[in-house]
Amino acid sequence: MSLKPLTDVERTQAREKATAARAVRADIKTRLKTGKLSVADVVENHDGDDAVGRLRVLDLLKALPGVGDVRAAAIMTEVGIAATRRVRGLGIHQRTALVSYLEHHHTGTAGK
Repeated sequence: MSLKPLTDVERTQAREKATAARAVRADIKTRLKTGKLSVADVVENHDGDDAVGRLRVLDLLKALPGVGDVRAAAIMTEVGIAATRRVRGLGIHQRTALVSYLEHHHTGTAGK
């Protein structure tokens, strides 16, 4: 299956859409890092926002203060979420487990 070549206009529109999506994800990470947004806010209220839905859960966790690669991977394993999972792919039980885990182990970052 080959994709049809994009016109210059389509390519420009796609580039602008991708840039806007990256900006949304960067803003979310910044607000997580500063405590203005919680993981619960992101995972429970992403409906309809494709840019947020495409954010990897691992990257979401790494945006939290004090959470790096190792700790984020450990949280994912503990909660039972695959390392490649994106926010839109989380089921209700995974969302609940993640928020609950963070409330009990990483005070102040899950729900406000």
